[in-house]
Formats: sequence, C-alpha cells, structure tokens
Amino acid sequence: MAPRIQIINGPNLNLLGKRQPEIYGAETLDDVARDCEALAAELGLELSFYQSNHEGGIIDCIHAARETCAGIVINPGAYTHTSVAILDALNAFDGKVIECHISNVHKRESFRHHSYVSLRADGVIAGFGTQGYQLALRRMAVLTA
Repeated sequence: MAPRIQIINGPNLNLLGKRQPEIYGAETLDDVARDCEALAAELGLELSFYQSNHEGGIIDCIHAARETCAGIVINPGAYTHTSVAILDALNAFDGKVIECHISNVHKRESFRHHSYVSLRADGVIAGFGTQGYQLALRRMAVLTA
C-alpha cells in the first residue's frame, strides 16, 4: 500500500499566482497540486491536497491525517509565526512532517524568522519557489519508505 501524504496550505495561498508574484511566482495553487500529483504517482505516494485560510480548518486536517497519512507537508503561511495551536496539532501526529515555504523566509521581515512549526518538523524547505513542494515529496518518499 502506498504511503499517503497530506499537503496542507495555509492562509492566502489560495491567491498564489495573483498575490505578490515577485515573491511567490506566477504559478497557482492548482498548478502546484497538479505537479505534486504527477510526482507523487512517480514516487509511489498517494496524495491529499488541502488549503484553508482558517486556523481551525488546518488543525482539523492535521487531526484527520493522524488516521490516514504517513506524512504531512505543510506550508502554514503566516500561521508559521503565530500558531501554537498548529504546533500542538502537529505534535499529536505520529508521522513525518516537512515544513515548506515558497519564499526564503530568512531574507524577509524579522518576524518571519521564527517558526513554531519548525519545532515539530523533520525538515524545512524554504526559498525554492513552488519546487519546494516537489523537494518535500521526494524527501517524504524516503522518510515513509
């Protein structure tokens, strides 16, 4: 049975390709999902893709993943820097977690340099644009093999 990976995207990522393309690029979240689905098939992974602008929705998705997923790739957006609740939910997840950011958060405003999610993540990918999701899936294939 193929390992199932949950990809979770936080607030404003629904505007990917439209919001600040000089930082986040021109690809849409649908483009990212399509590319991830294709790569997941090559890697022998099953994939679920989720986006929410609401902290509770993200937490509910993490809780649901406890029953069905071997790993989570999460781009929590701005919740990276503010959400102890998402950290707590991830701490209740027994599988692997990779934190993924499209931009290099360490080259941006100082408040973006701290991540609550990193306290739980098995790895962090930042600054590789939307290709970071594919890098995360490649690593997840190794971690969940």
